[in-house]
Amino acid sequence: MSVNNFALIGAAGYIAPRHFKAIKDTGNQLTAILDKSDSVGIIDSYFPEAAFFTESERFDRHLYRCFREHSNAKIDYLSICSPNYLHDAHIRMALRNDAHAICEKPLVLSPWNLEGLAKIEEDTGKSIYHILQLRLHPAVIELKNQIDNAIDDKIYDIDLTYITGRGTWYLYSWKADMEKSGGITTNIGSHFFDMLTYIFGEVQDIHIHYVTPITVAGFLQLKKARVRWFLSIDKNQLPKEIAEKGKTTYRSLTIDDKEFEFSEGFTDLHTLSYQNILSNSGFRIQDACQYVSLCYDIRSRKAEGLKGDYHPFLQ
Repeated sequence: MSVNNFALIGAAGYIAPRHFKAIKDTGNQLTAILDKSDSVGIIDSYFPEAAFFTESERFDRHLYRCFREHSNAKIDYLSICSPNYLHDAHIRMALRNDAHAICEKPLVLSPWNLEGLAKIEEDTGKSIYHILQLRLHPAVIELKNQIDNAIDDKIYDIDLTYITGRGTWYLYSWKADMEKSGGITTNIGSHFFDMLTYIFGEVQDIHIHYVTPITVAGFLQLKKARVRWFLSIDKNQLPKEIAEKGKTTYRSLTIDDKEFEFSEGFTDLHTLSYQNILSNSGFRIQDACQYVSLCYDIRSRKAEGLKGDYHPFLQ
């Protein structure tokens, strides 16, 4: 198997080490990195020889020169771990320089951007791949098979609760800027919304019960499920028994009052994602359509208050 040259944007972020590991585990080479922060010592553990840039203009020029002037140094894939609002631009940078793009969630913030990306794929002949690692989790695959093969038309009752405590820094970062991140719904909810619509079908109705900059809750009617959901970065929302153990994260998904356990098995899902992409079977633009539209619709609506079927944590 030939060795592919990778470049990566966003080395200082939380998710980048999983991409470093996936590139290394699949036997490929990371040759160029862009991040406006130079606090990226983690690179030394994986690809210390990679060219490093803090300015996008110089990085873009490097990609172009590798493409035009040095065939053996050409970038084959650009991995994108940058802030959400830059994903669209960085995907376009990849394809303009004759590289495939591998992008973290969310692929884009606005659903109409997906059509533009599909057009540039068509124009360049290069592909846009999307990291949706929960779809590769063994427990999620098993659940989807179970729902798909059910012989009745049962509608499931689901409670999704995800609380992950964040410090004061969060409110001063790009993640707290709705225009740059898409807010809590996108930052911590998009993978879950993708997983639920992937398994239980398209969205039929949406209600938003509660919205603050750090907590959002609502109700979704899916084709095969009724979903009450609660997302928060406020550690004060943690259940007492979790907080007393010193934990800062609580994740629960119940289906008809039975806990769906998928807290383990995340370690190598990015590597598996890369293996699929390199064999041309990764997730594509069309796989992002449902959750991108759903997250956009949620943040475009005002809270209705505690009406109807709302999440029990709102009590």
